[in-house]
Amino acid sequence: MEACGVTRIASEVWAHLERSIPTGDNLTARSALSNSPTRLQCAIDSEGHRHFLIELHMDEHHLRDTQSRGLVVVTRDLVVRGAPVARYLDVQCVDIAGHEAFDLIGGELVTELSRANATPEESVRRILGRWRRFWGQLPSALLTREEQLGLFGELWFLLVWLYPAVGLAEAVRRWQGPFGARHDFQWAGKSVEAKATTSSRGHIHRINGIDQLLPPEGGELLLFSLSLHEEAGATNTLSSIINAVSQQLGSEADTLSRFETGLVQAGYSSVHDEAYSKMHLRVVEEGLYVVRDNFPRLTEEQFHAGVPSGIERVEYEINLNTFNHLRIARSFSDGTGHLA
Repeated sequence: MEACGVTRIASEVWAHLERSIPTGDNLTARSALSNSPTRLQCAIDSEGHRHFLIELHMDEHHLRDTQSRGLVVVTRDLVVRGAPVARYLDVQCVDIAGHEAFDLIGGELVTELSRANATPEESVRRILGRWRRFWGQLPSALLTREEQLGLFGELWFLLVWLYPAVGLAEAVRRWQGPFGARHDFQWAGKSVEAKATTSSRGHIHRINGIDQLLPPEGGELLLFSLSLHEEAGATNTLSSIINAVSQQLGSEADTLSRFETGLVQAGYSSVHDEAYSKMHLRVVEEGLYVVRDNFPRLTEEQFHAGVPSGIERVEYEINLNTFNHLRIARSFSDGTGHLA
């Protein structure tokens, strides 16, 4: 496995270490990669806890972090493989439920430490800061197929439509759905509900609740419709679009933090990225519709006596195939004026 291609620490590394459980305060350690040099070593202690060890050079800073649930970072002196005593950053996983996430953290550390200007203290601080948001919900259930499609649709609208119109920081700020808002995107005078479908019959979308297509008070509601086809040769996945947004954000730490918090609130965890990468999606058609009185929807006012007693939730499907007169944009290039 090449360092530049690492995404996680291989299970074989831990299996090898677990054949030689140490005693007392000792650690059994080996390189994180079996066939490529790296500063990162994997280790296991007498209680079976997993560690990442990074030897510090004389001019490199120490680090202590006990803020992360399930993770502890300390700096301590160790003797590894009979070499002289040296100082190490020791990242310890004390939560067995987090082993999968810990392997992903290790993969990111290998990649970070291979960069010429990366220091262990900066690399560990940055990576743990990002993972702290996801670690709080471990173990997290895999999103259902419909939930994956829904999240993909929201992120496609954020990246392909909103980002070019208002900038990425503002686009992320307008993404309100994961934080309990009625609509996926909200800003002054306007809301957008994003829907994605793989129906072979076209723009068929499930509406979740009788108030989901109610416009914001004093504003306009738009519906973004994304038609997708699942096929092996397609390049879009849920993981790829999340990575695309994260890479565009780069060093915008506050916006990246909000984006990743939104992902957590939506039920996403990087632990399942391998599974999320298996659904490959091709974009067939996309469009932005204005939700007016002649838009296909149910509202509470249509029930003259109110929603019948005992009905707690109303879900239904809409078909937009014959409502092209309500479509105000087929692509971002026709829709910028509606998104400012």
